[in-house]
Amino acid sequence: MSKIINATDASFDNDVLKAKGPVLVDFWAAWCGPCRAVAPALEAIAEERAGKLTVVKIDVDQYQEKAKELMVRGIPAMFLFNDGKLVGTRSGSAPKDVLTAWIDQSLNTRPSGPCMPGPRP
Repeated sequence: MSKIINATDASFDNDVLKAKGPVLVDFWAAWCGPCRAVAPALEAIAEERAGKLTVVKIDVDQYQEKAKELMVRGIPAMFLFNDGKLVGTRSGSAPKDVLTAWIDQSLNTRPSGPCMPGPRP
């Protein structure tokens, strides 16, 4: 049984922006070969990270509003949100290990700021 949520333009805010924790959004279409190629990796990630990561798919042929808002130019296009904030984007198909590395890196990246000197020994 798939752990993937099929979202719509109307459900996007609740499914993604108001969700607690990380949410991976995949903009895809049934006719898209690379979208079909990456689907098994996304299903495996959704299964393995159930309860820690939500995977959401949006069919751009049926629901175009959010794709336009996020300026999706090609598919598959993946957007990673954490507590409603965009933390990473990528496009194109990739194997599962590449996707999991991207997810982990995007979630572990902290915004850089000015360096503050620490206490001297």
